[in-house]
Amino acid sequence: MQPQINPTHPGLSVRVADDGFAAYIWGSDFSFEVAAYGAVQIGSPVAQWPITPITPYRKCYGIDPEEFSSFRDAADSAIFMAYLDDQPVGHLVISTNWNGFAHIDELAVHAPARRHGVAKALLDVAQFWSRKKKLPGIMLETQNNNLGACRLYERCGYVVGGIDHLRYRGIDPNTAEVAVFWYRLFENPLENPFSSSASPRLVP
Repeated sequence: MQPQINPTHPGLSVRVADDGFAAYIWGSDFSFEVAAYGAVQIGSPVAQWPITPITPYRKCYGIDPEEFSSFRDAADSAIFMAYLDDQPVGHLVISTNWNGFAHIDELAVHAPARRHGVAKALLDVAQFWSRKKKLPGIMLETQNNNLGACRLYERCGYVVGGIDHLRYRGIDPNTAEVAVFWYRLFENPLENPFSSSASPRLVP
């Protein structure tokens, strides 16, 4: 797959992950602030979910670059890296799930590079990859305390397909964290998602 350039942010591009992936992971900050929990309402916009504010804290996922090493150069999976002015700032891991949907196994953006369209560019590439494989859509999971991610997926056309109140109880029996499953359904997997001149384009 050729590099993808985002015309809205000319310094932003997405490429297939290379040998610099591990060094990028170890040198990045993927933490984010949690300030509230949302009570997910399936079928309602995120802005209408009841919110419970909490004392803010930072949450950080321990990302291991070796966890997805087999996903590179595989027929049914891929790892993409986003670059901002030639510096790696984000990544996306995607694979074909057992139910036929593309599954975003991981999406993360280096904290200082957020609000530059990086996550949106990675999701656009995920859509391109999924449509090219003629899959019916994309699925992913986030949590009700990552409201920024929930708002992003909603803006990108994803809808909540389900929630799981028990998923994280094995880690913390008293947790208020709820798993939220998002889906981006394609009406026509063969339709060109980048027909508009305002959309990302492939370049040599």
